Amino acid sequence: MTKMIFVNLPVADVANATAFYKALGFEKNPQFSNEQASSMQWSDAIVVMLLDRAFFSTFTDKTIIDARTQTGPLISLSRDSRAEVDAITEAALAAGGRELHDPEDMGFMYSRAFEDLDGHGWGTLHMDMAAANAMGDDIHKPVEA
Repeated sequence: MTKMIFVNLPVADVANATAFYKALGFEKNPQFSNEQASSMQWSDAIVVMLLDRAFFSTFTDKTIIDARTQTGPLISLSRDSRAEVDAITEAALAAGGRELHDPEDMGFMYSRAFEDLDGHGWGTLHMDMAAANAMGDDIHKPVEA
């Protein structure tokens, strides 16, 4: 079996969250979706499970955070180009998301970040490995603005 990553996110409204992730290019897998959960496929190996908060709470004894006011995981998605980083971020904003900070350009890496409708943080990035390799140890030095 292919090694996979399943990211489980508590959401306030499964239908709205599903529409948001569809706008970013995720595909809903109806086999593992119902009114309590949407299985949103990013790739053959990455799935985001959007779980109604009440249903999510059946998997843990811990308090579910409000991702708008507390920090949970920050999840990053790689893209094949800067244009794709911009496109998915703009799609998130158009679907009701919020940009977390200005675009960051480190020369070898370009990134942006947004929150989904429930405040879960997502980063998108394009890394030019040839440029990163050419930098050698300088890759760890702070970037001057």
